Amino acid sequence: MLAKRIIACLDVKGGRVVKGVRFRDLRDAGDPVVLAERYCKEGVDEIVFLDISASAGKRRTRRDWVKRAARRLDVPFTVGGGVSSLDDIRALLRAGADKVSVNSAAVLNPRLIAEASRTFGSQCIVSAIDAKRTGADWEVYVYGGTTPTGKNAVEWAVECERFGAGEILLTSMDADGTKNGFDVGLTRAVSEVANIPVIASGGAGRMQDFVQVFKQGKADAVLAASLFHYGKLSVPSLKEYLKLQGILVRME
Repeated sequence: MLAKRIIACLDVKGGRVVKGVRFRDLRDAGDPVVLAERYCKEGVDEIVFLDISASAGKRRTRRDWVKRAARRLDVPFTVGGGVSSLDDIRALLRAGADKVSVNSAAVLNPRLIAEASRTFGSQCIVSAIDAKRTGADWEVYVYGGTTPTGKNAVEWAVECERFGAGEILLTSMDADGTKNGFDVGLTRAVSEVANIPVIASGGAGRMQDFVQVFKQGKADAVLAASLFHYGKLSVPSLKEYLKLQGILVRME
């Protein structure tokens, strides 16, 4: 059995980490590399950096802080935001990223996932899905959660795997930043149809929420942001709690 992963997410805008609620009302949380270093020392399994304004602003992810992170971090890290071509992916991998997340551009051109996984290996390609509930289903949104696509999120996850994605980073827009718990239904719906790892994101508020999304949501990894940024929860205490709940995690 593979250990469940705890991932710290850093939403970056203007070179700073920000965090909001349901993708709105952003507030500053610090320097991305400084925060990431802290999480590494605490025992986080991976880091995800998302340049959240890149796609909507029609620009590429800034690579200066990616290079800084590569020099100073000793855990795998993923970078996403504004990635729209093989050249973008190549540049981020060369800057030191271990994986690259694709979202808006992949929805518009799913062949990007296929071409990227064929060129760089599926282990490098993460398909990020921002999903919002619409009735009994969930709809995919792009451009930083600003634009609905009409795509069913669960069906799109299946397509992402078919095109060659190595992982799915699944964010519930309804739960994001609320601290009211993960969208377990969404996570389970995707996890049950996907044969690649699913990372649950959006809504972490208590340690029990992590247990629920691992056990009931069948997530392979869980991503959190504001709980870590503002000192509400530490990685070591979370891992100790999960271990006591019978969930296999990597301990330092």
